[in-house]
Order: sequence, then C-alpha cells, then structure tokens
Amino acid sequence: MIPTRRTLLAALAAVGTLASLTACSGGSDGSTSSDAAGGTYTFWDPYPQFDASSPWGKRVSECGTKAAVTVKRTAYDTTDLGNKALLAAQQGNAPDVMLVDNPVVSTLVEAGILNKTSDLGLDTSSVQKNIIGAGTIDDAAYGIPIGANTLALYYNQKVLSAAGVDPASVKDWNSLTAALEKVKSAGKKGITFSAIGTEEGSFQFLPWFWGAGGDLTKLDSAKGVAALSLWKGWVDDGLAPKDVLQNTQTTSWQEFATGDYAFGENGTWQLGNADKAGFPYGIINIPAQNGGSAPVPTGGEFVTVPVQKDTARYDVTKKIVTCLTSDANLLASDTTLTYVAPTAAVQAEQVKQNPKLKPWVDAVAAARGRTSGGLGTKYPTISEPMWTAVQAALSGSKSPRSALDTAQSSAQKG
Repeated sequence: MIPTRRTLLAALAAVGTLASLTACSGGSDGSTSSDAAGGTYTFWDPYPQFDASSPWGKRVSECGTKAAVTVKRTAYDTTDLGNKALLAAQQGNAPDVMLVDNPVVSTLVEAGILNKTSDLGLDTSSVQKNIIGAGTIDDAAYGIPIGANTLALYYNQKVLSAAGVDPASVKDWNSLTAALEKVKSAGKKGITFSAIGTEEGSFQFLPWFWGAGGDLTKLDSAKGVAALSLWKGWVDDGLAPKDVLQNTQTTSWQEFATGDYAFGENGTWQLGNADKAGFPYGIINIPAQNGGSAPVPTGGEFVTVPVQKDTARYDVTKKIVTCLTSDANLLASDTTLTYVAPTAAVQAEQVKQNPKLKPWVDAVAAARGRTSGGLGTKYPTISEPMWTAVQAALSGSKSPRSALDTAQSSAQKG
C-alpha cells in the first residue's frame, strides 16, 4: 500500500513531538544514518521479503564492496518506509540511498528531501520516458528506476481448453466476459484480482479504468462508471469471487494458483511462481473496452539519494547507485527482483535469457506512470477515493455511479 499524501505530510507535523521521544532507526541494529560516518553507508528499501542471504541482499552488499564501503541495508514495508523517510530527513539522519515506490517520489520531492539526479551527475538518458516520468517533476528526474513491473492477465490453459475457450479470442471486454461465462458453465471459476482498499486495489483497477478511456481528474465520468460496472457485474454474476474485496495481489495469486480459475490479473513478479504452479499457463495483455490493449500502470521503485548535510558523501553514494542502475549492471539487479529493466538495451538481454518476459516488456513499454501527466502529488488524493469507490460498489453499498460521484467530490477536496 502506498501512503497517502495526507498521511506522509502529516508525519512531518509530528516530527517535533517524535524527535524528543525517539530517533528514527537507519540500521537493522538500531543505529542511525548519522552513525554511518567513514566506511558505512545506509540503504533503505521496501523489500522485507529479502534478507541478507537473498540474491537481492547479496547484490546490495556487493555494490558496497565495489565502492570500498560497507552498506548497512534496512528493509521496511512500503508505507513505513515513506513515513520514516520524511521523519529521518527532518531529523537530519536520512539514509544515503533509498528505494521508494514510484508514486511516493513526488511527495518526497515536495518535502525537499531528494536530490536531482542531474545535480549528482547521474545519467538517466537511456531510461524509457514513460518509466522515468513517474519520478520526474518539472522536467527534472529525482531518482533512477531500478526496474519496472506492470499487470497482465495470466490464464490457465487447462481450464480454458475444458471450457472451449481460445485465449486468442479475448480481444475486448465483451469477449472476455463471454469467456468467463463459458468457464463458469463448465464448472470452473472465472477471474480473480485484487480490489482491496489500498493502493494495490487502485493499481489493479487502473487498466480497466484507462481501458475505458477514463481520466484520473474525472473519476465520475461515464467511462469510469463503465469500468467499475464491469467489475461489479463480474462479482454479482459469480464470474469473480466476492473476496476480491479483501484480496491483495499475493492472495489473488494464491487463488489463481489453485488451478480453479481461468484468469488472474497479476504482475511481472509472479512469473517465477507461475512456473511452479503445476499447470500450463499463458499471458495476454489486459483488453481495452472496445479492443486492443488497455494502458497499464507502471510499478516499481526508484533509487533515490536523500539530501545530506555532509555533501562529501555523495561521491560514494553515486558509486552505489551506479552499481545498481547502470546499463552494465541492471541485468543483475532486475534478475534478482524479477523486474523488467527500464532501458531497451537491457530488456533485449532479458528476453534473450528468458523469452517468457517478452509480453511483459511489451506491456511495460506501453504503460503509464500513475503520477505522470502532471498529477504528481495529486495522485494519492485521487487514488484513495478511487479505491474507496471500488470497495463501495463491489460490496453493494453504493452503485458505481454514486460511488464515483463521491470519489470525485473527495478528490477535488484533496
């Protein structure tokens, strides 16, 4: 879940109180980044699932070794990381390097926490424009994408074949719904996705919202209503389970992995799990309402450099960032994370090594940043009302129209 802008900025107001009570930890042993003088540099990321012995943990450590320093890595969940970043920066003990989910970048920039990559001499020229756009404010980049991920539809070939459905026939919403109905008639389950009341729910709804031609500044348009009505119709007709309201992307995947579902909306990061699922699967792009591929949101984190009082530290910090993000090193970094690289050259290498990544590379190339298009820090104040509307409509407490009318009113106040 991405912390809302209100939540993050409220954290700033609490600094005066919290500073007298506790210091923000910058290391797993409780030391702060201000302790990191000399040969130790602090590094925060949102990957608590990876410990020091994991490929990612080893990758970070190797980059410290190459820079002739020790990297002290601390992993937080995404929400905690955003809040701690604001507090630590105000207290003067921000980490040297910090990976943050791309919609958070603009909020941290607004708070004056991040350095411009150009001021540090870091090159972002090879990064695809739609990917770097999520961390670009007023034409200046404030980080480098470690990689990108996005969404598509996984399908279970065994379930579709038994129902007489050719996945190639799914070209728009009508043909997808028809396929789900055939699967249900054959005694299997249709589609599972995450509609939980967090950023994950918004992330999963966006392809359908954008696929109808929706505009995030006009949540209550007829196009937005059409997208929410599609999801509600699936749930009401038993083509999608009611537990999508509580499903995270992880639990949604677990449902698909039972082998009972025809389709599962999920991301690049599940590719390894798909290979272990025990049934033949395939991947298709999420269809737009009237045909073609729907725009999908870019996910993934940016490697950022928080502002430091001791600017002499930036020379080593730059070496660590370059070790993780340069074209020469991205392949190793993104392989450990199962991410699509943000540059075309490294993407080509990835597909050569693993042809199953090809549809994901294509999807990422057409993806949109959630904060791009000038939204910036406005995105969280739109996303929260949007996921709230999804919850209200799917639970039956409001109609799609009423839920999105409320969402638009709330977003305008934000």
